[in-house]
Amino acid sequence: MDKKISLSQQEFVEKELRRRHQVAICRVMLLVLLLALWELAASMNWIDSFIFSSPSMIALCLVRMLKDGSLFLHTGVTLLETLISFAICTALGLLCALLLWSSKSAAQILEPFLVLLNSLPKSALAPLLIVWLGNNMKTIVTAAVSVAVFGSILTLYTGFEQMDTEKITLIRSLGGSQKDVLLKVLLPGSLPMLISNMKVNIGLCLVGVIIGEFLSAKAGLGYLITYGSQTFAMTMVVTSIAILCLMSWGLYQVIAGVEKRIKR
Repeated sequence: MDKKISLSQQEFVEKELRRRHQVAICRVMLLVLLLALWELAASMNWIDSFIFSSPSMIALCLVRMLKDGSLFLHTGVTLLETLISFAICTALGLLCALLLWSSKSAAQILEPFLVLLNSLPKSALAPLLIVWLGNNMKTIVTAAVSVAVFGSILTLYTGFEQMDTEKITLIRSLGGSQKDVLLKVLLPGSLPMLISNMKVNIGLCLVGVIIGEFLSAKAGLGYLITYGSQTFAMTMVVTSIAILCLMSWGLYQVIAGVEKRIKR
């Protein structure tokens, strides 16, 4: 019986691995197909390469940016601002959500204001932030945090409220304190939700950083996009967008890797 179970499990694992390999191959093939069609359309003048650029033009632009060092400069600035914003947003969101969970009255009072701030278009705040904080990295980080933090607080607080009440009641009936509930039930049980929230926050922080760099930056990918659009260097704009896509994918994969490690 054990041998049959072992064989069936092995077959399932092999089938799952084949499926994952097939998905990965299909993704690569789809990407190559889209890039080939894009290059063909540009070379055959089906689209205006000056406006839409092409993969070969993007590759040449990347080579030029590598040679003059601007690629590392602007990518590094945007990455640093995103990581700082993400760290602040994660810590602040978790702390505020825990404070709301620990005080029902405060949660009932503040929840409408959090919903209001979360629904407010953050791009409308950017000009005010420049006036308040100046034209510097502090403004960009603040803009990025404002994009993600209010939604993070609401998501985490809602998740905390939906935790298993029977476990909490059991700990309290055994004489456990609020600290015991927090450390033994709430945080361990909320770990998958925290990781999922971090996956969302890393993308939102990158969006917030780009919004801030559009209005207040002397370096960064958002600055390159603004500069390229003003000088009609559309290949630079498309190249910067492509780098942003790769950066977003890479940051997401890092958090997904942490999630897999925790599950193991």
